[in-house]
Amino acid sequence: MRFPIVNRMPTPARLATGVGGAVAVAVLAAACSSGTSSSTGTAAPASSAAAAPSSAASGASGAAMIKTASSSGTTFLTDGSGRAVYLWAKDTGTASTCTGACAGAWPPVTTTGSPTASGSAQASDLGTITRSDGTKQVTYDGHPLYYFAGDSGPGTASGQGSDNFGAKWWLVAPSGSDVTGAVSSFTVSSGSGGGSSTAPSAPAPASSSAGGGWS
Repeated sequence: MRFPIVNRMPTPARLATGVGGAVAVAVLAAACSSGTSSSTGTAAPASSAAAAPSSAASGASGAAMIKTASSSGTTFLTDGSGRAVYLWAKDTGTASTCTGACAGAWPPVTTTGSPTASGSAQASDLGTITRSDGTKQVTYDGHPLYYFAGDSGPGTASGQGSDNFGAKWWLVAPSGSDVTGAVSSFTVSSGSGGGSSTAPSAPAPASSSAGGGWS
C-alpha cells in the first residue's frame, strides 16, 4: 500500500509544512479583511444624495396677478390671493422710497414676470420697477404697490390710512387713485387668482423709532 508523500516526510518537515500553511492562511485572511474595511470606509453614505438642496426655487415662474375686491361699496386692488395692496403717499413718480425697516413692515408686491390683471383692475395700468436688490416691484398707474405685514391674510386691510414712516398708506382704486374711506375687512372673491407674488405671513413688530408706529 502506498502512503501519501507527506507521511514519509520526516517529522520536522511535516511540522514546518503545517506551520507555513497556517501562516499563509492567516496572512491571506488579514489581507481580505483589510480590503473589505478599506472599501467600506470609502463608500458614500446612502443619505448624502437626499440631503442635497433642491435647485428649484419656489415661485420661479409665473407672474403676479392684481385683481379687485369691494367693501361697503368701495372697490380696491388686491393680489391674486385676495391680500390688500397699498400705495404710499411719500413715493413720487414710479420710484419707491420704502426701503430698510419700511420695506420690512410694508413689503413690496413683487413678481417674476409681467403682472396680469383681473376683475376691475386695468392691465394697461400695470407695470414694474426694479428695486435696489434686483427684484421687480409691481406698479399700478405709476404707484409702487405694497403689502402690510400687519394684515393677517386675505380679506383684511388693517394698514388702511396708517401714517407709518412719515406718510399715509392707502388702498388703491381701479382708477389708480387712493382710497381714503374706512376699510378694515372685506370678502375675497372666488374668481381666478394665484401668481407668484409673495406676501408676509406674520405681523412685523411695531417700533417707535421706525417712523410713527402703526396707526
